[in-house]
Amino acid sequence: MSRMIFVNLPVADLAKSMAFYESQGFTNNPHFTDETAACMVLSETIHVMLLTHAKWRTFTDRPIPPADTSEVMLALSCESREAVDAMCEAASANGGTADINPPQDHGFMYGRALADPDGHVWEAFWMDPTAIPSDAAAN
Repeated sequence: MSRMIFVNLPVADLAKSMAFYESQGFTNNPHFTDETAACMVLSETIHVMLLTHAKWRTFTDRPIPPADTSEVMLALSCESREAVDAMCEAASANGGTADINPPQDHGFMYGRALADPDGHVWEAFWMDPTAIPSDAAAN
């Protein structure tokens, strides 16, 4: 059995966040969605649970970080450099912010960071393992 990951994120506006994640290629699983939470599915093993602030507070007393801070960066592989660019363009067009950090281009690896409407940081990246320089593999 493959292990699954469910990334839980507090969101200020559930509908806006759902639309943002749909623009990134996620689909909604209505079986785990209501007015306080939405399960957004990227693959059989990758899910994002969007939780209203009130719902989030039923899981933890820890404060919700301000949107202009970073508590974690979630890296998501893409099938091509063009897919990385498309993900960032979709982020900008749907309430997120592209290129919150400078793009990284190492030839064999290309990445761009984006933030969702609540400031959660995602890094879209593409890598060609066959093109990794031999000196980079030792680092």
